[in-house]
Amino acid sequence: MKGKKIFHQKKRYPDGSIVEMKIWQVKPDRYRPHGLKYSLAYIEKGKRVIGYDNAERKGDHRHYGQRTEVYEFNDVDRLTDDFLNDVSDWRKKHED
Repeated sequence: MKGKKIFHQKKRYPDGSIVEMKIWQVKPDRYRPHGLKYSLAYIEKGKRVIGYDNAERKGDHRHYGQRTEVYEFNDVDRLTDDFLNDVSDWRKKHED
């Protein structure tokens, strides 16, 4: 589904880990009633370990390590806060 990109931010940590957040405005549908498509990912050692997205036909959901669970989307601020808090918690728990 095409849409208009309204936000894109990418950050690389000194250890090589990456946080990338992308949000598009799209036509509301069954899986994106809020009219937003998003992909927020934390990549560590080349693998996604945390992700928030609403991929085709899956609706809003969250990946954390090996778990995938439904995510209750409220608004963009809450989405980015939840994601960045998960990244911070993960980094604290998995420090070398």
